[in-house]
Amino acid sequence: EESITPACDRLLQSKKLFHLGDYAGSLKESQRILSLPGKHSLKDQALFHMGLIYAYVENPQRDFGKALGSFKKILKDYPKSPLADEAKVWAGMLQENEKLTQVIEKTKQVDISVEEKKREKAR
Repeated sequence: EESITPACDRLLQSKKLFHLGDYAGSLKESQRILSLPGKHSLKDQALFHMGLIYAYVENPQRDFGKALGSFKKILKDYPKSPLADEAKVWAGMLQENEKLTQVIEKTKQVDISVEEKKREKAR
């Protein structure tokens, strides 16, 4: 398929930019692969790479919601991809992380209201 070569070049460039710390540039290259015609195998790799970029701890624009979206899109659009199992693991971990974040936030709110009540009683 004629779109494989440019897609392959873009994927290599995306990975190179990622390793250089240019996460926005890396994302842009991966997104260009998704805009190429056809449903070739590199689109699942581009989505997976985007998920990693969005989830990467050193990425100042990291976004777990977008990472989760990328991994879920692989499962939906490319269920037979060799990356589907890894995408499923990542999606599960990100969903678990979101649940834990919500529990922590609720705990903080409870702590704040307990402290406020203690202050009110002390008055």
